[in-house]
Amino acid sequence: MDLKNKKITIIGAARSGLAAADLVSRLGGIAKISESKVGVEHARPVHGIIIETGGHTKAFIEDSDYVVLSPGVRMDSQPAQWARAKGLEVMGEVELAFRFCPCPIIAVTGSNGKTTTSTLIAEILKKAGRRVCLCGNIGNPFTTQVLNLKSTDTVVLEISSFQLESTIEFKPQVAVWLNFSQNHLDRHKDLTEYFEAKKKIFTNQGKNDFAVLNFAQAEFHDLAKSLKAKVLFFNGPDSPKDINNPNYLAAMTAAHALGISENISRQVFVEFKGVEHRLEWVRTLDGVDYINDSKSTTAEAGRWALECTRKPLIMICGGSDKHIDYKNLRPLVQKKVKYMIAIGQIRKQIQEAFAGAVSMGSADSLEEAVNTARHKAASGDCVLLSPMTASFDMFDNYEHRGKRFKEIVSQLT
Repeated sequence: MDLKNKKITIIGAARSGLAAADLVSRLGGIAKISESKVGVEHARPVHGIIIETGGHTKAFIEDSDYVVLSPGVRMDSQPAQWARAKGLEVMGEVELAFRFCPCPIIAVTGSNGKTTTSTLIAEILKKAGRRVCLCGNIGNPFTTQVLNLKSTDTVVLEISSFQLESTIEFKPQVAVWLNFSQNHLDRHKDLTEYFEAKKKIFTNQGKNDFAVLNFAQAEFHDLAKSLKAKVLFFNGPDSPKDINNPNYLAAMTAAHALGISENISRQVFVEFKGVEHRLEWVRTLDGVDYINDSKSTTAEAGRWALECTRKPLIMICGGSDKHIDYKNLRPLVQKKVKYMIAIGQIRKQIQEAFAGAVSMGSADSLEEAVNTARHKAASGDCVLLSPMTASFDMFDNYEHRGKRFKEIVSQLT
């Protein structure tokens, strides 16, 4: 793919979009950005990027050789439709980076656990003496890294359904699908569309590649029969009995596919301190633990947090609406949670889902929620921020939400 003097229009000026524009410029292309919001402060004219803001225009899109979609932009969006009607190839930011990637890729997707598993795999590879690039949905765009890679490197790529649906030629040597549960129904029209987007991680794999699947996920058994890659199951009857975390088992299996011994994986598991915003201990105050689980953006992530926490819980949850049904968590919430505080756009849905199962309240802000939690908690309890949904009603992203929670908790006296 030669971008020299070609016009590449990127739809969306968030982190991934700006990274894609920068890659295009570095490869000699003419980078253009079309952004629906007013003002793009980071994409300054000194970068040589042509920008339109405040909406997408047909003429701007059509004046392109390729169109690249940011993860937040659907494949059936109007700009994408204009581009395809003009005969232009439409791809995502991950696909653009892949076309210039000189080294093998381990790609990790799933409804939950992607960041933890991707991080574990990267640490195992490092322990085995390999040079690793950890990027993708984890917050480090693939396009910012691809020109720094060598053929002897390995990319560990966390990849979401949003990124997968805009792939074309993308082909990881090892593709890991951790799990599948209700998620992103604000973006995908139904669970079938969501499943099909995730499944694209295997589309271009061949007989020399590896597909790593969760044995405990029934629908993956039929899927495995249709794949061209060598299928390796984790979390099944043959898994090590002393490791009960599926993310760890998935990381070990992916490493095994590359010839890395179980012993090296186990060394990493012993040393691993976890990832920021995922069941992250913040502090203990007056005998109460404060845990930041802002990375919890699904009901199943909330289930995992509840199951992993042994102390009585004051739980803070809620955020923007992803059309998730939480009622299946009622028995677990009733068993584990002393008091629940609902926040954000979906707080009424949270209250309706758990009415009668737990004592509940609500708060207009995260600060108010933390202060309420402190007053409700007694020594020996745990205050858990596990929102179980996205953050975009109140925060930029889950990292922003988690950092704000840690700031508030750190300021308690």
